[in-house]
Amino acid sequence: MTAPATLEGQYDYVIVGGGTAGCVLANRLSADPRVTVLLLEAGGSDNYHWVHIPVGYLYCIGNPRTDWMMKTAGEPGLNGRSLVYPRGKVLGGCTSVNGMIYMRGQARDYDRWRQMGNTGWGWDDVLPYFLKSEDHHGGRTAMHGAGGEWKVSTQRLRWDILEAFQEAAAEFGYPPTDDFNAGTNEGSGFFEVNQKNGVRWNATKAFLRPAMKRPNLRVVTHAVTDRILLKDKRATGVVFRRKGGRFEARANREILLAAGAINSPKLLEHSGIGRADMLSSLGIDPVHESPGVGENLQDHLQIRTVFRVSNARTLNERANSLAGKLGIALQYALTRSGPMAMAPSQLGLFTKSDDALETPDLEYHVQPLSTDRLGDPLHRFPAITVSVCNLRPESTGTCHITTRETDRQPDIRLNYLNAERDRQVAVTAVRQARRIMTARCLAHVQPEEILPGPAIESDTDLLHAIGDIATTIFHPVGTCKMGTGPDAVVDPELRLHGIDGLRVVDASIMPKIVSGNTASPVVMIAEKAADMIRSSRL
Repeated sequence: MTAPATLEGQYDYVIVGGGTAGCVLANRLSADPRVTVLLLEAGGSDNYHWVHIPVGYLYCIGNPRTDWMMKTAGEPGLNGRSLVYPRGKVLGGCTSVNGMIYMRGQARDYDRWRQMGNTGWGWDDVLPYFLKSEDHHGGRTAMHGAGGEWKVSTQRLRWDILEAFQEAAAEFGYPPTDDFNAGTNEGSGFFEVNQKNGVRWNATKAFLRPAMKRPNLRVVTHAVTDRILLKDKRATGVVFRRKGGRFEARANREILLAAGAINSPKLLEHSGIGRADMLSSLGIDPVHESPGVGENLQDHLQIRTVFRVSNARTLNERANSLAGKLGIALQYALTRSGPMAMAPSQLGLFTKSDDALETPDLEYHVQPLSTDRLGDPLHRFPAITVSVCNLRPESTGTCHITTRETDRQPDIRLNYLNAERDRQVAVTAVRQARRIMTARCLAHVQPEEILPGPAIESDTDLLHAIGDIATTIFHPVGTCKMGTGPDAVVDPELRLHGIDGLRVVDASIMPKIVSGNTASPVVMIAEKAADMIRSSRL
């Protein structure tokens, strides 16, 4: 689109947020040359080398160039600890800094959404949207798509210790699987990843960059949206800031809020949409009562168990020697493979905490490396990390603003391990991980537990230790819940209840968190939303 002299103007659609969902929406809606689309991204370009080298997530998380540097409130279930809470600060959003794992979740996740009153969101309804954008390395099948924008590849690495762990899992009845995305993800296997030839494939490359050639799409970075403009219960535009200037963009058709599970409720509350009593206490005029805004926050809590090993090669030794580091760099430079092409987690395992469950509720991320804490240097001795998380936590949290100042991050409270069942599952998960490491096929590596530590045995002591070592894997969802009840924020068409011309399209609309990693479900949500938006204007 030819740039006007000012950033102000009128568009058919204004998309707030250039992350995963925003990139998909910008592509799909601008495909119609009859409409104009504005995409506002508060962060900057993804043109940064560590975004694209897979191991670069280590240098993007905690980096103010690429991360909003958020933190949670102190968590009682984590012994009062506050966690860093990374959120992508560039085009592509969290797909520019995340673990790149391609995961849809389970069929029962979406069937449950439908059973909660969200017509059109069952597994059979959403599967076509997963297939639509997928470009799977194995080609087109009944369960996978080919030729789409969202590339799905195998990892370019091999570790004997990970294959040994997979064999150990099989000893205890957890068999290998060659596909985590066919509706049930039970079993073990190497994660498929959003990469192309050993390079990260984010939503910017997949969806936004090809669409930016279109004259009817305008993308503005470093544009911080402060407020949605409302008139007579209709969203008419947004107010945003860029480089010291204040601007308004008007939407002739709809505003599409795609700022994510943390910033979408934040923007709604700053716009006067939320709990009237809370907004009034902050000096914000309540425009529309929506008590579910910022509620229902869910996330996956990961418990990192670490085992020292012998007679086995891990990344620890390679990364702690100059020769090893040079070899790693050379391997990536020549072949785009090896440790620099690694996703943060390589081997996955989905199991049940209780045999009575219908489908797995535990996800393992197994890595040929170890540290005392995430972000610390790798141990100098060979070790592996066997992380495990509860896929369906019952604990829910909140995300609310605490001030009228729009530059302040909201108060993020996950309430991890608040529910009794979550505490039970956490203890069971650690005991299950320990059990797998006693497999006969691992005897030759002589596993020695480092975290949480073999002396910690009772449920009480183990739960306290979990509070010290558990951390988030950055899957916040649910804060603008989709549904039909009084606590729902959007309807099954993702339209905000009671406000015309405004939809929320991101992970915040999930009524319940999916049983797996969340990036690709957000791609699906945006694909489905784009179809609903186009249908509504016919």
